Amino acid sequence: MPKRVDHTERRTEIAEALVRVAGRRGLHAVGMRDVAAEAGVSLRLVQYYFQTKERLLLFGLEHLAQRFGERVSARVRAAGDSPGPRAMVEALLTAALPADDESRTFHHLYTSYAVLAVNDRALAAQPFIKNPDAAEDALTELLRQAGEAALLEPGVDAQLEAAGLLAMSAGLGTSILVGQRTPDSAAAVLGHHLNRVFRTSDAAN
Repeated sequence: MPKRVDHTERRTEIAEALVRVAGRRGLHAVGMRDVAAEAGVSLRLVQYYFQTKERLLLFGLEHLAQRFGERVSARVRAAGDSPGPRAMVEALLTAALPADDESRTFHHLYTSYAVLAVNDRALAAQPFIKNPDAAEDALTELLRQAGEAALLEPGVDAQLEAAGLLAMSAGLGTSILVGQRTPDSAAAVLGHHLNRVFRTSDAAN
């Protein structure tokens, strides 16, 4: 009997090939033929699964977002059995800092998608643009819960603070990519700001 093909696995393998080659060459320079060569499959097979480069890019971004979620979850687990609100916030903010090869690739490609979307209406209209909104909503909820537990400094607006923290994390990530600062110094900046948001007596929570 012919071997049964796992189409989900095959699509994931192609997406991972896209991530690898784009991480080396830049997203703008990657074509479907490059991805096929990286995955060790035919161009026709890549076209069979994705039809167009645009669809391949969108699936690749969804794959990146899933990996980011797994990265955040791993950091939360590493914080202990019952991590406090601050530990959860730090896990979310630091997971995207390009401190290793995987996170560098994530930050580089996610930023590249955003840049491409500026001039590509089809990309800009896709659901991946909502991913930053989802992160902001999650961070806002964490800060709101911390506020209700009296863990934040008085007057902190959870939604405004979440937006600012995410923007800071993204900017720090870019500064690491271009060599302006190290991952440790970027984490120190985030920690300094969180010390101004969370009550000092609860800094370890």
